[in-house]
Amino acid sequence: MTPRFAVIGVVASDLAASLAFYRRLGLVFPDGAEDQPHVEAELPGGPVLALDTEDTVRSFHPGWRPPAGGGRVGLAFRCGSPAEVDALYEDLVSAGHHGELKPWDAFWGQRYATVHDPDGNGVDLFAPLPAPAE
Repeated sequence: MTPRFAVIGVVASDLAASLAFYRRLGLVFPDGAEDQPHVEAELPGGPVLALDTEDTVRSFHPGWRPPAGGGRVGLAFRCGSPAEVDALYEDLVSAGHHGELKPWDAFWGQRYATVHDPDGNGVDLFAPLPAPAE
């Protein structure tokens, strides 16, 4: 059998804050997830975003420590339009999340922005730009 990519795991220092952040991005977690040590949201196409508390990780890996410095994982969410990138970025920043890169028109043809989740992981928001008129 060939291994199949299935899960993106994020260790959350504050599970409730992480759940609020990812719910604002449209992910669905079960009711009462804030009280659980491990929660999952199914992503389109089958993969899962799993959030674990730091205590959960330490329960099976006692020597684990949070990484120092910048985030080491980047997630990206495709939005329906460039305007949705702008609106979602403003929604997240106005909710208190750090805006790393304000929305801009990237040279590779996308409206692009980056915010940080509560643990400093980069979360990119992007949408294709309209084709230039000829």
